Order: sequence, then structure tokens, then C-alpha cells
Amino acid sequence: MNGVDDVGPRYAELHCTSNFTFLEGASHPEELVRRAHALGYEALAITDRGTLSGIVRAHAAAKDAGLKLIVGAHLEPVDATPIVLWAGDRTGYANLCRLLTLGHARRAEMKPASASKPDGGCVVSRDDVAAHATGLLAGAVPPMPRPGDGDDREDVVRGLAAWREVFGERLWALAEVALEGDDDDRLRWFERVAGRAGVPLAAAGDVRYHERSRLPLFDALAAVRHGGTVESIRDRLLSNGERHLHERWRIAERFAALPTGRGTVDSAGRRFLWPAAVERTVEIAGRCTFSLDELKYEYPDAIVPTGRTAAEHLAALAWKGAAKRYADGIPAKVQQLLRHELALIGELDYEAYFLTVFDIVRFARRRGILCQGRGSAANSCVCYCLGITSVDPARMNVLFERFVSRERREAPDIDIDFEHDRREEVLQYIYDTYGRSRAAMTAEVISYRLRSAVRDLAKALGFSLDRVDAIAGVLDVGDGVEDLPTRLAEAGLDPASDSCTRLSTLVGQLVGFPRHLGQHVGGMVMTRGELCELVPIQPATMEGRSIVQWNKDDLDELGILKVDCLALGMLTAIRRAFDLIAGAGGPSLTLATVPAEDPAVYEMISRADTVGVFQIESRAQMSMLPRLKPACFYDLVIEVAIVRPGPIQGGMVHPYLRRRAGEEPATYPNDEIRAVLEKTLGVPLFQEQAMRLAVVAAGFTPGEADQLRRAMGAWRRPGVIDEFHRRLVDG
Repeated sequence: MNGVDDVGPRYAELHCTSNFTFLEGASHPEELVRRAHALGYEALAITDRGTLSGIVRAHAAAKDAGLKLIVGAHLEPVDATPIVLWAGDRTGYANLCRLLTLGHARRAEMKPASASKPDGGCVVSRDDVAAHATGLLAGAVPPMPRPGDGDDREDVVRGLAAWREVFGERLWALAEVALEGDDDDRLRWFERVAGRAGVPLAAAGDVRYHERSRLPLFDALAAVRHGGTVESIRDRLLSNGERHLHERWRIAERFAALPTGRGTVDSAGRRFLWPAAVERTVEIAGRCTFSLDELKYEYPDAIVPTGRTAAEHLAALAWKGAAKRYADGIPAKVQQLLRHELALIGELDYEAYFLTVFDIVRFARRRGILCQGRGSAANSCVCYCLGITSVDPARMNVLFERFVSRERREAPDIDIDFEHDRREEVLQYIYDTYGRSRAAMTAEVISYRLRSAVRDLAKALGFSLDRVDAIAGVLDVGDGVEDLPTRLAEAGLDPASDSCTRLSTLVGQLVGFPRHLGQHVGGMVMTRGELCELVPIQPATMEGRSIVQWNKDDLDELGILKVDCLALGMLTAIRRAFDLIAGAGGPSLTLATVPAEDPAVYEMISRADTVGVFQIESRAQMSMLPRLKPACFYDLVIEVAIVRPGPIQGGMVHPYLRRRAGEEPATYPNDEIRAVLEKTLGVPLFQEQAMRLAVVAAGFTPGEADQLRRAMGAWRRPGVIDEFHRRLVDG
């Protein structure tokens, strides 16, 4: 089956922990998905403990692999048997998100938070689960039987029966064994207690990693979690390495002690009999029809006057802003850009997004808070006319499709800088305007880097603290895993020793693992409906903040709006400068009215007297300034762009400097290319220029040119740029 293992019964794994159950799972969601697909599973449920933080990554991997993903979570209610919940439909998914949101809010109210759970835990009761049970399917996880347990475990029977009252025929008891010597006895015990409770049995693996080789990492993570060494917590570790995804014929063998359901002959001619418990996994997977593709993000309701549509209101604000920006008349170029952008915004239904950002910026300006949009939003004439950015499209050659593209169909991404000491006012305005259930900050997944991985694992493996410090002390910021043997030698250790080899292997696996959730520097997510039905929300460490369980890449994957409200110290400095100027009897300046071209300023910049000047204060910038000698604002744009890896590695810096100094002429194949490259003397320095060259010289549409730009950013990934390279050269 095209490399897929087709030996054994049909099977879906229903209980699987990824590394987003921090310090417990030992495989990435993507690794679990790929392995399940290779083994020919019908479906895979990612059921992390109290979180959906890794589910989007699993979703993307499952779509690539063609494997069905079941969205779920593992919960341990304070007053009931542990339970695995699976989203059967969209309602069930919304209820799961609400339940997790409730559980994390309750944990935050409990002081102190549990030190044994790095994610802060998720505290729910049986009644909480019951109140959110609609649309959910459930697998109760009865405790493993102790030696000598008979049928008198009334507590286990009562626990299963209690869940049966909540879920009815949507409940199964999960039978989980791991070749621990008495599997047959355990399975029969599971069958007896489940039968007494009237709950059907389903097979599951309680999977913690995708393949057996991750057991040493799993043990080391357990040591980190418990604050000891692997040897000191040996009695708390799993007895073997069987908690991985197994071949389906092994699963059939493992559950053979249960009553037989039916049999088949596989492609290798082997006859298999398997119990109904294995068959039920496929039945359960079939009843879980929900996919994250069903999530439909709805922009917040914009404040639109009665009798107007959002499109009409946005257009009215944009044209009003244009008239204000261009008091002497709106240039024909700007009018054309406005019509083009408004048409594309309307086609993609982005009006509410722009109105939402406009509302935030308007609040800041009314409160006297300096703010400025940046990034690709500077390519928008609409953003300029709404006051979101200050980049005049009449002075710049902007391409809107770099910001919003018909072909890409991704939500636009606007970054807004605010005065750093007043940004919190803006964030609280967003919370107050949309409500805590409709607005939250984006999460940032804090992942293991080389130094943190070495520290945690060296301690877990029993290295002395002085040796841990010695190793960490020789690691450089730019070091990768491949540099670790050299650094171990520099720290006085033998890289070839068993302990160092083990450390290097585990560090190579751990780097990139999620460690905990933090909050993004300023990404805000806002929705029209309840955000907690789209993604679980949990309190942030900082008072007055809450975060969703997904990071910016996850939000982008699902097309969910994010507005970056960032803090910039330079804006605070500019605000104070404005106040000083006005206080000394000078003019009352704004960002838009600062004199555009002051020769004295450019003379200072050309001397590299730029300490403390945003963007041009690094050593590399200061060494370039006397050579380039900026004389206008666009020269500064070039200055900032040219001291970057792309132009340097592409051999563009020296040709530009020679042409600027008059040492060689600027040449152009034709007038269309001259129009694109004339400002940079025939040397392409900006991605913007690459996009325009693709349009005028190779027949790309503006949207296709934006796809080219994105492919250029992913040049390290094999094959991504190749197709565009051929099209560009042929064109």
C-alpha cells in the first residue's frame, strides 16, 4: 500500500500524548501522525492533557499525510475517573474548548498552582464535564488493576457507571496494556468491571511517543518533571518501552485474550482474529466527524452606522482620510490605488478587519498615544488613508498584493507599534471592547534551545552541577546540536564517553520541543462570537492578560485574525521629544508633520552619529552610513535594506555603491524594468522589486508575484523555489 503497513486489523489509536503535554510526551504531533499513517491506522486521536496546544500542527501533518485526525484531550477530574474526550462534531469541539477554558481559569484561581504540572493544570469536576458533554464522545480510563484485584472493585465500577450516566452510548472504557507480564489477566479484569458497569470496552495504547527509540528521552523528561535524575526516579518510570505506536498485527496479538469479534486473512496470507475492542476503535473514529477545517473565523462586528454596510463604511472612511491626507487634492495615482484596494478587500470580505484595526488606532490617537503601523501594511493605500500607517503611496511605489493577495487568501497581518509605556492601555481597551470571552493574546510556544536542553538533560542524566555549568558556559548563541561534541571537549569532557554520547543524542532529540506556553509580545486575537468556542483560553502569568492555546503559526494555518499591538520605546522617546519642542515654544508636531527632509539630520547620519537612532545604530549600519551618505528618506530605506544577509550574499551591495559613487553606469534592458529598478540604480535590493520584476518581465499576476516572494523566504526548503525559478526565467 505505497509504503503503508497493511498487515493486521483496521485500527484507530484513541489515546495519544504528544510533547505538548509538556515534559510528558516524547514526540512531536507531526511525528506521531506520520508514524500512524505509515502503520496504516484508520485514524489518530491527539489527546494531550488539558490542552489543544499541539492540535493544529497535528492537523496540518494529517492533511499532508491523508490521515484522519481526531481532536481530543485527556482530563483528570477532581472527583471522577480520568477520561479522554473526543470531538464528535463542531458542537462537541466548542464544548471541549469551553471546558478547557473553564478548567484553566479555575486552576489560576487556586494558589499556589501545582508545581508538578508545568502547564499549570486544568481543574474540572464531573459536573463540569457533564455540562459540556453535548457533541463529545468519551473513553473512561479506569485505573490499572493491582495484583489480586477481583470483581470487588466497586469504586472502579461506580466510576464507569457515573460516566455512563453522562454520556450514555457515547462512552467506552479504554483497555490499555503494555506487555507487563500479566496483560491477559488485566484485559479480562477490564472486561469484567466494564461489563458490570454496562460500558463497552475499546482498545487503546496510552501512547507517549511515536517509536521505541524515544524511551530514553521520555525517561529523561520524567526526571526533569520530577526534579531528579533518571536513576533517582526509577521507581516512577514506566516498566518498559511499549508506549509507542505499534504495528496493527501486534495490536491484534495484544488484545487476543478478549472475546473474538471476527477474523480476516491479510495480504501476507496470515489469519488474524481480533476482539470487538479493536473493532470499536474504528467505529469510534467513524463517529468523530469533526475537522479543524470546519472552523470558520468571523471577524468582530465592526462599529458601522445604521443604514451602511461594512464595505460602504470602510470606503467612506478611506476617501475621507484621503481628502485629509491630500488637502490640495487626491492624486490620480492614489485614487486608482484606493479603488483597486477597496475592490480586493471587498472581494475577500476583509472590511471588518480593517475597521477593527482602525478602531484600535483611533482609540490610541484620541488618548494621545503615538502609534504607527508597519510591515507589509505599509504597502496599503487604505491603511495610509485610515491613519494606520504613515507611508505615503504617492511617494512610494507600493504593491498591495504583498499585503493582501487574492491567490494567497490569508488574513492580512498588521503590526502596530505603540508607545511602550502606554501599550497596556490599548490592550485593556481591546479586552473591554470585545470582552474576555472574545479577545485574548496569542500564545508563544517556548521551545528548548541548545543551552536549556543541555542544562535540563545533563542534570537528569546525573552530571554534577559544576559540569553542567561548565558545559553551559562554553556554548555560544549560534551553536547548533552538531557543535555539542566540540563544546563538551572544551568543557573538559570526553565527547566519546557513554554519558556524553547519551547526552548528545538526547539533546539532538529535545531541541525544538515545546517547554511551556508564554504570551506573544503583542498579538491579539478577536472574534465576533465566543473565542473560547474556537480555541481554549487560559490566564497568562501577567495579571489582567489571557492567552489562547495556539501560537501565531497555528492561527495563520487556520486563517484566524491576529493584530500585533507592539510596544516600541522609540515612540516613547519621540513623544517626549515632541513635548520638549512644544514646551520650548516650538511647533506641536505629529509623526505626519515632522519635516520630511532636514539636511542637518542627514549630515549627522552620514557621520554615523546614530547611537540610539532606531534601525541605524548597529555596528554594521554605522560602518555603512559614511559610505552610502544618505541624503533623503529613500536613501535611509536603502541603507536599512542593504545591510542584510540577502543583498550581501547576493552580491548586490558593491555594485550599488559603485553606481551611487558614479564609478559605473546604471543600465536597464527596457523602460519597464527601468521603472522598477531606477530608484536603486538598476540593482534589485527589495523583495518588492523582485515581485514587480516578475509582473513586468515574466507575466506574473500580482498575487503570483507574492507567492514568489514567499517562496524566496523559504529558499532553504528543497523544491519550493524551483517552480518559480523556471517560470521567471522562461517569462
